[in-house]
Amino acid sequence: MKKISLLLAVLITPLFLLAKTTVVYHTSDTHGFFFPRNGVGGFAALQSVLKNGPKNYLLLDSGDFANGTVETSKSKGLKAVQMMNKMGYDATTLGNHEFDFKAANFPAIVEALDFPMLAANFFEADSQKYPPHILPYTIIQRNGVKFAVIGLGNRTPTNPANGYYYSKPLVALENALSEVEKQNPDVVIVLAHDSIADDKHGTKSYLADIAKQFGGRVHIVMGGHAHKLVQNRKMNGVLFVESGCYVNFVSKVTVETDDKTGKFVSAKSEIIPLIIAKVGEDKKMKKFVETLREPNMDTPLGTTTEILAKHPVREDQLDSPLNNWIVDLMAQYAGVEIAIHNNGGTRVDLPKGTVTKRDLIDVHPFENTVTVLTVDGRFLKNFIKKGFAPRSLFTYSGLQINYKKDRKGNIYDIEILYNGKPLENKKKYTIATNTYIAGGGSEGHAFKNIPAQHKKQVGPKSIRDLMEDALKQGKPISAPATGRIQQID
Repeated sequence: MKKISLLLAVLITPLFLLAKTTVVYHTSDTHGFFFPRNGVGGFAALQSVLKNGPKNYLLLDSGDFANGTVETSKSKGLKAVQMMNKMGYDATTLGNHEFDFKAANFPAIVEALDFPMLAANFFEADSQKYPPHILPYTIIQRNGVKFAVIGLGNRTPTNPANGYYYSKPLVALENALSEVEKQNPDVVIVLAHDSIADDKHGTKSYLADIAKQFGGRVHIVMGGHAHKLVQNRKMNGVLFVESGCYVNFVSKVTVETDDKTGKFVSAKSEIIPLIIAKVGEDKKMKKFVETLREPNMDTPLGTTTEILAKHPVREDQLDSPLNNWIVDLMAQYAGVEIAIHNNGGTRVDLPKGTVTKRDLIDVHPFENTVTVLTVDGRFLKNFIKKGFAPRSLFTYSGLQINYKKDRKGNIYDIEILYNGKPLENKKKYTIATNTYIAGGGSEGHAFKNIPAQHKKQVGPKSIRDLMEDALKQGKPISAPATGRIQQID
């Protein structure tokens, strides 16, 4: 028996010796959330995880770091760059919010990075070359393993990318792979600001096609943009990873390579919630992060009686307390009965208790004002129905929307009521929405067909100003009732 055990040990031991593991950490959609919220997140917590984990790791990010908080807004993205430089990131890619400060300010963000921004599908319009400081890929030697990291930028920037253009991502990936493979890498990672879990408009992301077309050539795809958590999802041998948002999580990907040949063997991922009570905070990084804090942003404005959630609080309803509150403030300010708010513009919950200016910027970091315009009932019905994708992309004031679901969970038989009656196709309705949606931004593209002269800005106040005014009235804010977008039998 002892001889058999000894023989097994001799046979098994070389297999373990041939395996080498290297860790790749991944974040995405950090959006300037440098500090923890409610005991969760922040870069000091992330640094604590990195310091207490394996050495010789890679740290990668999938974009949307430049804006989302007062620190990033005031600095036009440069404080986010300072933060990421300090953390020692190895690479990032191009998110849609890297253009929040318009194309003219984009080069300053990229130039300040101490590490490469990767976007194989992003070019200067005039030269048709990669912009300065942007590369299609980078080769990183770490722990004796040669990693090739290829970037694919998001093609729907928040502001027009004047002076630049995007190519088809899969074509760009093929071109980059052709160059990368000449350097004989051990592991190939695609860093993308798109999501395999994006459910907008019920369409599938192109990321799944990477597995179909490039399985065996690409080993890991690290995505973002949809703020989703994706772990250990494998297709055709390709591992897909997404890490949520706001530095609340980090993905830890353990890559196994053959110790003799150096070639890729396998990869697995795990999500690490950055709960400070569990992972701690690095003291030096915490001290640095505090140097970036924007002053005079933490003065109390008012109070809430409860958390105003940005997501629906019931499974049979698609409106949420926070979005209902915001859209009703817009309708009241504009003096109209119908208002539309894009849920994607609401970033986090409004906390219970004392609310500060920082909290409001975290909720809505954009400078959107309110626009009024007149549309007919047919336009409004089409807009609302297309907004179910399959979740509702919008919240409405002044409308009651009822819907049914089939056995597969698909929404159908949508009923839209105004003052208890169905919308009339030819009747005109005056509505309010924010300037971004009225201009055709993102999911508001239908508004692009309405001439600019038919759109009128209500006044100088931003949506954030309206929230601040409501809080300063002195009466604690309570969560509005939900049910204005609800499922019926």
